[in-house]
Amino acid sequence: MYLINDISRMIISLIRAVAVFRVSFCFFKMIMVDEERSMYKKRLKNTLTFYVIAESAFVIKSIIMTYYS
Repeated sequence: MYLINDISRMIISLIRAVAVFRVSFCFFKMIMVDEERSMYKKRLKNTLTFYVIAESAFVIKSIIMTYYS
């Protein structure tokens, strides 16, 4: 049980860090490259969508682990 919680915390912290770096990268690229602004906006939106889905999955996992243990 502790191993699952440790792995989950490690994965979610990794997802958070990568999402922050990806959002900042897309944001700065949108500022610098005007021709590809729409492409980076789409990538930024996709990154935020992935982050919300990943956080939701871990919250659901936490609820299930609390309910069954």
